[in-house]
Amino acid sequence: MFTKKMKKATAFICAAFVGAAGLTGCSNTSSSSDGETIKIGFVNWAECVAVSNIWENILEEQGYEVELTQLDVAPLFVGMSQGSVDIFLDAWLPTTHSNYWEQYEGDLYDAGVWYEESAKLGIVVPSYVTIDSLEDFNGVADQFDNEIIGIEPGAGMMKTTAQVLEDYGMDDTTLVQGSEAAMLAALSKAYEKNEWIAVTGWSPHWMFASYDLKYLEDPKGNFGSAEQLHTLLNDDFAQANPEVTAMLERFSMGDQEIGSVEKLINDGMDPSDAAKQWIEDNQDLVDSWIGE
Repeated sequence: MFTKKMKKATAFICAAFVGAAGLTGCSNTSSSSDGETIKIGFVNWAECVAVSNIWENILEEQGYEVELTQLDVAPLFVGMSQGSVDIFLDAWLPTTHSNYWEQYEGDLYDAGVWYEESAKLGIVVPSYVTIDSLEDFNGVADQFDNEIIGIEPGAGMMKTTAQVLEDYGMDDTTLVQGSEAAMLAALSKAYEKNEWIAVTGWSPHWMFASYDLKYLEDPKGNFGSAEQLHTLLNDDFAQANPEVTAMLERFSMGDQEIGSVEKLINDGMDPSDAAKQWIEDNQDLVDSWIGE
């Protein structure tokens, strides 16, 4: 079941950096096979929050003690490589997180693809915007206030988008750093006013169900082909906890499943409570992951 462990990658960021990042925690009464709390690292993206809370609840129901830790992407991968993070459920491969994977793959175990559809990312605009391609952006950049609204600066998508601006000659356009929440707030405000806005977007995401949106075509192929969402584990943790690893290897969701739990959260439900509700409504699917 396990891949042979490859050579260790060198960690360039100290463990203190990981420890200094923001934390959110929850615990139960049991632990992993080595007696330690299972640490799930997550980035504050809609699908990542949803599935991380689902697995926190599943593992706690199985008797494990679980802690959720919110991190930016870079320290999250460092944490996984060093063992301070055990599980990350939202690795975008082969493109978005390729640099992190290549640097740390010797310390990681890929438990497989969990999102059944083709994941996608790119520059997203409301459907009422009259351009369809990034090649046409410069001619109407002023209608977007010469901005593309982005997310966290450490996200792989932000690095790709910065390259897009360079490759398409968008010298007068600024990529605005922020967060997913800030991006979505800006999108909602502009959409309500029928204003033009361009944001960094990805699928799966509930915003495509809430708004009529489209991706701008990317003729240069900067955003690559459709991607897959992988579950990654610290390799030592994976080998020490074969039952947990086996459950995660069986984990699989489609658009309807991930969209439904995201909607509960977006409608105002606490993520953990939304996960509990979703598990109750989808117990047969969850049982198939557990192996019952």
